Amino acid sequence: MTAMVHGSAVSIHGNGVLLLGPSGSGKSDLALRLIDRGAKLICDDVVHIENNNSLPQLACAPNIAGKIEVRGIGICPIDFVDSAPLCLVVQLAQDVDRMPPEHQRITLAGYSVPMFRLPPFQPSSAIKVEWALRSVIDAGLLPLSNAEAAFNESVTM
Repeated sequence: MTAMVHGSAVSIHGNGVLLLGPSGSGKSDLALRLIDRGAKLICDDVVHIENNNSLPQLACAPNIAGKIEVRGIGICPIDFVDSAPLCLVVQLAQDVDRMPPEHQRITLAGYSVPMFRLPPFQPSSAIKVEWALRSVIDAGLLPLSNAEAAFNESVTM
């Protein structure tokens, strides 16, 4: 099963990060800054979320693989990786909570995935994405299938 979302995806040390937001919200710009810090592009614009019976995988359509839109420059070729396991969703937003609730999640492609809301254009935004990913990994938070998420909620109530 494959789902498609409008976003950008990068791999940071083999961990997939999906950047979501409306058109023009800064997804490609933030991806470019993450790439400058060592991340690898997975896909820019249309991201596939593939279910392989374990962690969901972020992947790219072959016709846009290895390309990123650089606003003001155009579509540019770039090194990329074919896929990475989805570990974190970053929802781009202008207004974010100073102290967000712990362990926020978003449901995508049948999975409940750890999520942070971040402003895309702050100078520290790329570092914040890296810190958010580290916090998810350190806490052992993985995407859960909807069935697992529902079971965990019923057990903790």
